[in-house]
Amino acid sequence: QVQLVESGGGLVQAGGSLRLSCVASGLTFNNYAVGWFRQAPGKEREFVAGISRSGGNTAYADSLKGRFTISRDNGKSTVYLQMNSLKPEDTAVYYCAASYAYYDLQITSTANAYERWGQGTQVTVST
Repeated sequence: QVQLVESGGGLVQAGGSLRLSCVASGLTFNNYAVGWFRQAPGKEREFVAGISRSGGNTAYADSLKGRFTISRDNGKSTVYLQMNSLKPEDTAVYYCAASYAYYDLQITSTANAYERWGQGTQVTVST
């Protein structure tokens, strides 16, 4: 049974930081690229960041570059999202997702390309 479990969300003041974790089980983790997406109330799910199966390639939403950093530890089957200088507009449910990668540097920002999804973790940034 494949599972992706996110943690690390919570309530933080604007300007603060959070680190989200996504732990995978039931799959060969280093065969999968992993992405973080978020969905705010009344808005569509949007791509936040992605990392290739070895960690050698990363991608970010243009608006988030410089504030968010994605990383992974394949030995722990875990992907992290470090979020700094948080803003109220970062408030959303954050989801991690896994996409089977046919080559090492493969990353996609398209939600439909991800086969496995976690249940999400709420991030709330107060003013």
